[in-house]
Amino acid sequence: MKINMAHLRERSTTGRYINFAIFDAKSTSNNNEQLLQQLTQKARANNLRVDQSALAYTENGRTKFFGDKNLVGYLSNNFNYQWTHTLDT
Repeated sequence: MKINMAHLRERSTTGRYINFAIFDAKSTSNNNEQLLQQLTQKARANNLRVDQSALAYTENGRTKFFGDKNLVGYLSNNFNYQWTHTLDT
């Protein structure tokens, strides 16, 4: 199965850059933590630097995020992103 992902780099509030990944996925077994960990490891195994990561999925017509607290807060403030890669799972 192919999973869409966005691999991005943005400047943090401290001025340093953070590399992060957003995955277009939601766990079918209600274990988003495990899914996020697996996808993050897969991205790193593909030579992508990932400091923070999150899942993005639609629930009841709204985009929801699950993952690193600071990244989820950042994404929830109307951050626009586009899928940049796909991962084979």
